[in-house]
Amino acid sequence: MTASSSHGPDDTDGPVGLSARDRAVLAVERQSWAGPGAKERAIRERLGISPTRYYQLLNALLDDRRALEEDPVTVNRLRRVRDAKRGRR
Repeated sequence: MTASSSHGPDDTDGPVGLSARDRAVLAVERQSWAGPGAKERAIRERLGISPTRYYQLLNALLDDRRALEEDPVTVNRLRRVRDAKRGRR
């Protein structure tokens, strides 16, 4: 299942594009955050979801080719970070 497959038809730009929420998740990841808690607050305020759900969506997006096409710099950076963390375990 992809990150967008559970969204309704009104939440997408078309059959092959990312949903507005998926694009918003990527936008949060493009930003830098001043201090602890700032990102979590932004996730709750901007997206209306918990940080736990946010990271579930984000991890699914990293494996979605549409996210890679939408924002290759952010997705590839996050994939490298994820892979490095997995390598340390």
